[in-house]
Amino acid sequence: MYNTPYHNTDLSQNTFLVTGGAGFIGSNIAEYLLKYGAGKVRVLDNFSTGSHANIEEFKSNPVFELIEGDIRDLETCQKALEGIDYVSHQAALGSVPRSINDPITSNEVNVSGFLNMLVAARDAQVKSFVYAASSSTYGDHPGLPKVEDKIGNPLSPYAVTKYVNELYASVFSKTYDFHTIGLRYFNVFGPKQNPKGPYAAVIPLFIKAALQSKAPYINGDGETSRDFTFVENAVQANVKAMLAEGIAEHDVINVAFGERTTLNQLWCRITDMAGINLAPEYREERKGDVQHSLADISKASNLIGYVPTYSVLEGLGIAYNWYKEQETIKL
Repeated sequence: MYNTPYHNTDLSQNTFLVTGGAGFIGSNIAEYLLKYGAGKVRVLDNFSTGSHANIEEFKSNPVFELIEGDIRDLETCQKALEGIDYVSHQAALGSVPRSINDPITSNEVNVSGFLNMLVAARDAQVKSFVYAASSSTYGDHPGLPKVEDKIGNPLSPYAVTKYVNELYASVFSKTYDFHTIGLRYFNVFGPKQNPKGPYAAVIPLFIKAALQSKAPYINGDGETSRDFTFVENAVQANVKAMLAEGIAEHDVINVAFGERTTLNQLWCRITDMAGINLAPEYREERKGDVQHSLADISKASNLIGYVPTYSVLEGLGIAYNWYKEQETIKL
């Protein structure tokens, strides 16, 4: 991937920290930075959800550095930020169901950990701090497409934590003149996303089911829709946001493709790729889930020049082939 660079500056003179860099999105960001010659790429991860396999290929690169640690520890955050110019903060506990089952840990990681990173980054005087926000912040607001300044009430503890991140970032901007950019991700998918475990996302679960010729479960009637976003689009947004100039205050932008796909449509596309004809099994809707999601990405385009380069179908093809090559997924 990453055949086209999303920057026009020399990265070799700059140092980068990717928190959660052994996770799905974080490891893809680290891969991009290493490919295009960053001066240093440091990853901070506690491997609670990240994987050594995601970063194994980086370990022989002399400019790559791994710190195994937890953002819930302020000293660890301070150590990770020593000598760093740019921060891509991806470390978090994702998943709405996980947060419903264990709201305390989600809050400790996503709120207390985030605050630690903000304080440490402010004190280290980094050039920029970009963080993973979430489309869950839109909550019960019915409007489509989702526009950054129109949000509703959160529908899960996870959504609360991600909204609190935005509030803290805004306060830091006003109080300390420390400006950040939050990227409201819309259902990011692609290579390195874990298909296993109770909180796996829908696309890797569907692909895994198709490769095993097993019917997947769909929560609800399958007409729930999402603005699925291929991971390289999220990488582009992170790179452009980190290197953006003239950000005079905290801001948040949608990171998405700008197209809705229902779960039924998604399964049909994946079964077409797999060459199988298999109906899904339907069950009750999950608590805390938003029915429909679609992003307006014009602000991201205007603020950082974000233009998604991969459609949902193109991304699905890349993801499907990647998972197909992972022999363990077929077991």
